[in-house]
Amino acid sequence: MQQIRVWAPRASTVALRSNGEDVVLTSDPQGWWIGPELPHGADYAFVLDGTDALPDPASRWQPAGVHGTSRAYDQSLYDWSDTEWRGRPWEGAVVYELHIGTFTPGATLDSAIGHLGDLVDLGITHVELLPLNAFNGIWNWGYDGVDWYAVHAAYGGPDALKRFVDAAHALGLAVILDVVYNHLGPSGNYLPRFGPYLKDGTNTWGDLVNVEQPEVRRFVVDNALMWIRDFHVDGLRLDAVHAIGDSSPRHVLAVLADEVHAFAEERGRTVTLIAESDLNDVQRVVDEWGLDAQWDDDVHHALHVALTGETRGYYKDFADTEALPKVLTRAFLHDGSYSSFRGENWGRPVDPTTPGSRFVVCLQNHDQVGNRAVGDRLPELTSPGLVKVGAVLLLTSPFTPMLWMGEEWAASTRWPFFTSHPEPELAAAVGAGRLREFAEHGWDVAAMIDPQDPRAYEEAILRWNEREEPAHAEMLALYRELIALRAAEPDLRDPDLRRIRVAFDVADRVLHVHRGAFAVIANLSGGEVEFAQDGTVVLATGGGRVRDGALPGESAVIVRRPN
Repeated sequence: MQQIRVWAPRASTVALRSNGEDVVLTSDPQGWWIGPELPHGADYAFVLDGTDALPDPASRWQPAGVHGTSRAYDQSLYDWSDTEWRGRPWEGAVVYELHIGTFTPGATLDSAIGHLGDLVDLGITHVELLPLNAFNGIWNWGYDGVDWYAVHAAYGGPDALKRFVDAAHALGLAVILDVVYNHLGPSGNYLPRFGPYLKDGTNTWGDLVNVEQPEVRRFVVDNALMWIRDFHVDGLRLDAVHAIGDSSPRHVLAVLADEVHAFAEERGRTVTLIAESDLNDVQRVVDEWGLDAQWDDDVHHALHVALTGETRGYYKDFADTEALPKVLTRAFLHDGSYSSFRGENWGRPVDPTTPGSRFVVCLQNHDQVGNRAVGDRLPELTSPGLVKVGAVLLLTSPFTPMLWMGEEWAASTRWPFFTSHPEPELAAAVGAGRLREFAEHGWDVAAMIDPQDPRAYEEAILRWNEREEPAHAEMLALYRELIALRAAEPDLRDPDLRRIRVAFDVADRVLHVHRGAFAVIANLSGGEVEFAQDGTVVLATGGGRVRDGALPGESAVIVRRPN
C-alpha cells in the first residue's frame, strides 16, 4: 500500500482521482493534504481546485509519462538479495560513468545488467548512472527531469532500478546515482501549481528551486534518502551544486549530508556523496557541507590541453606549461588565481592534507564530450599514442579516476547532445539555444546535428562488438592492465598530495611523475627521448619493449625504482 499525501498550499481544495472516483482530501495548516492508502499498481492523480488532474509531485511510478497519471508503488514488495551488502570504500575507487539510454542498444536498466560483468573484468568498483528521474520524451541526457522521485518509464521504471542495483551488488559493484536538485526540466513541471517550489531568479538551466522553504528542503532531502534507503544505491552525485541558491543559515546540502550519513551509519553502510562543483572550493563542499568528494574539472582541462592542444574557451588558461604539474599536485589550477574565462579570480587553495581521493577526475565525461558541437570523443581529437598517455596519467594520479562509458576501448561512437521533446516549440527553442551556445564557444556549428534529430541519439549508442577489433582491443587491454596495477600497488593510488612530485621538461615535452617506488614518465612529443631507466619497467605504451634509456614519441612508461 502507498499512503497518499501531497504538499499543495496554493490549492483551496484537493481531490484524489483514482478508479474513476474523486475523493476530497483534508488539509493541515501547513498545506499538507492527506488521503487514503492505495494498493500497489493503482493509478491516481490530484485535482486542484476542480481543474486539471495532475500527477503526484512525489510520484514513485509514472508509466504513462510525466503528463500522465501516477501509479501507486509499494517499496516493500521487491525481494532484495543484497542483505549482506554494506558498500565499498571510496579510497581506491575507480568510477565508471554511464548513460542507460545509450549504454546498450536495449536502452534499459535490464539490458545494462548484461554488461556489468565487463565492468568487473575491467576493474571498476563504482558505477555512476546519469539521472534516471522521469523526463518528457523517450531519450534525453536525463537533466531535464521533472519527477524527481520516479525512475523514467522507458528505462524500466522503479523495479528495473532495483534489479540493476541488486545485480551490481552481487558482482561487488557499488552504484552511484546522479541527482539534479538545482533545476527542473521545461516540460511536465507541475510543481508551481501545487506550491512555492520555485523562487525568483534563474541559473543556467531555469528557475531556482526554493530550498529556503522548509517543505521544499524536505522534498530534496527525502528524495536523497529514498534512493539510499529504498533503492539501496551506494552514493549520489549532486549535479551543479553551485547553481543551488540557498541563503539559509545552514545549506540544504549540509542538512542532506547529515541525514544521509546518519542513515548509512545506522545501517552499517558506506554511502558516498559527490558534488559537481564549479566553485573550486573543496573546503566549502567537503568541510562546510559535509560531502565526501567533488568533481575536479581543472585536472580534465589540463590533461585535455596537453593531449590535444585545444586552447579555446575555458581551455585557454590551461595552455600554461605549469598547468599540468600544478593540477596533479594541488588539484586546482584556479585556486584564487585569475580565470580568463570567468574574468575574475576564482577558487581557493587546497589544503595539502586534503586526500586526493576527494577529487573525481577524468579524461572524458558526459559534459566534456557531449557539450562539444558534435560530441566527439578524445580519440578523434588526438593520436592513439597520446590517448594511452592520458590513460596512464589518469590512472596513476592521486585522485579518484572516473571513466566515461566506452573510453576503455576508445569507442568510435560520438555522444552529442540529444533530446526528444514532443512539443515543437520547445524542440525548436532547444536547438536554437544550443547553436548559440556552441557559437559562443567557437565550435563548428555547421557540423552540429539538431538535438531533436534521432540520429543525434542513435549515433551515441555504444557498439560493444567493436571491442574485438585490434585497435580497440589493444586499448581495452591497456586500461585493464593499468587499473589492475593501480589496485595492486598502493603507491600508484596514494592520495597524499604531499608525496607526489611532478616535473615538466618543457623543451622535450616530457612529464616526470614520482609516485613512491614508481616513476611515471610521459613523452608528449612526437620524437624519441632519453630517460633515466633506473629500475624495472612494469608498463609501457609505446609498443614492443622499451629500449634501455629511450622512450618513443607519444608514449608513457611506468618504472619501479630500486629500494
